[in-house]
Amino acid sequence: MSYKYTWFDRTRRFIFREIPNFFINIYKFRKALWRHHWWDYSGTLHFIEIGVNDIAKNLENKGLEVDHSRMKKVDKMKRLVEILKNKREDRYFDIVEKEMGYEPLFNNRKFVPLEENPDLFELVDFSSEEEKEMNRKYYNRVNELEEQEWNEFWEILKGQDYKKFDKDKDWDDQFDGSGIQGWWD
Repeated sequence: MSYKYTWFDRTRRFIFREIPNFFINIYKFRKALWRHHWWDYSGTLHFIEIGVNDIAKNLENKGLEVDHSRMKKVDKMKRLVEILKNKREDRYFDIVEKEMGYEPLFNNRKFVPLEENPDLFELVDFSSEEEKEMNRKYYNRVNELEEQEWNEFWEILKGQDYKKFDKDKDWDDQFDGSGIQGWWD
């Protein structure tokens, strides 16, 4: 019987390894724990972001795998964290503003009393057709970018289909680092 299966060793590992790890994780995931609510998925995204960022940082600095494939994994993990931050912090508006060099106009909207009932108001847009078209392009681009990154997020997690790799080519050259099932050291 191996020493690591004895009650004494299991107890020792529990006290000196598992309990400290539990408190380290509480500290590490404190922001996600604070933000997690059953009615909203943003806390869950924050858990994934923190966890993947921790794996990427440690795999990059302490990983034992060969650099060629390990760094591809780290790059994909960092990209995943960036996508999660964009989604969680709603950065798409800022990204599109820089990309298009255009800030949507909202100052041309005013509340105007209704003729039938002056106690009620209607929001009227006084923007020109050109401004409305630019705003439409802006918001369409925001939605397009968000959808592209959301699809990229799932592709990174899913990973590649290794069955489609060319057997004549080097595996490392075809591997792109994606696939959460392979993110271990």
